Amino acid sequence: MLLAIDIGNTNISFGLFLNKRLKQQFDIPLKTYSKLKLLKKLESFKKISATAICSVVPKLTKALHHDLKTLTGRKPYIIGKDLTVPLKNHYYEPAQLGQDRLVNAYAAGILYQAPLVVIDSGTAITYDIVGKNKAYLGGLITPGIKISLETLNEKTALLPLVKLIRPRTFIGRSTQESILSGVVFGLAGSTKELLSRIKQSTGKNTLIIGTGGNIRWIKEYSGLKIKIDPQLTLKGINLIYENKI
Repeated sequence: MLLAIDIGNTNISFGLFLNKRLKQQFDIPLKTYSKLKLLKKLESFKKISATAICSVVPKLTKALHHDLKTLTGRKPYIIGKDLTVPLKNHYYEPAQLGQDRLVNAYAAGILYQAPLVVIDSGTAITYDIVGKNKAYLGGLITPGIKISLETLNEKTALLPLVKLIRPRTFIGRSTQESILSGVVFGLAGSTKELLSRIKQSTGKNTLIIGTGGNIRWIKEYSGLKIKIDPQLTLKGINLIYENKI
């Protein structure tokens, strides 16, 4: 069985795969990760034959690589180093593209029909475009919902930190309501506009695949038809590992 690990800017996601099936999954917040916490989580994971990591946090990659090798007795594969994503990349400088985005694009191209766009709504919101020939064409990046709320508080003298909840109204009648409505409806609206422009290049039948912790907010408030796949990155790691063997 493969233990796939997705290290993001907020959470570390772990998934145990038997062939193409995800058997078990758990998350550990990045800020609270420890070797002991991982050990306790892995006690219920039996017969791990290999581990593979996709990461956007280099410091934690090194720490987790060491911990996994100690706990499982096996050296983890690192996506982008030990395992190459078998996808044609049209970035001017391919090495600049985050491995998580490349993994998502590859997984979506295998699991769904291209052309397509993968929207990953997490700390940032990324848009990754896969053409009809399943090549990676490029993408866009915007701030995520929570980081937008946090930045308004951190970079101003008077604006409060607003918790992400469902907006009660479109036009806010308090500072808190105005911030919440502006961020949620604003990012959902920008997503709708960006997808409209993307489809001018890729075609009106372009499929939209969504993943990430806040993707449901984008889907609900944009009105877009989005196929949500919460485990897309973990599935991609597993597919890349299977391609190797």
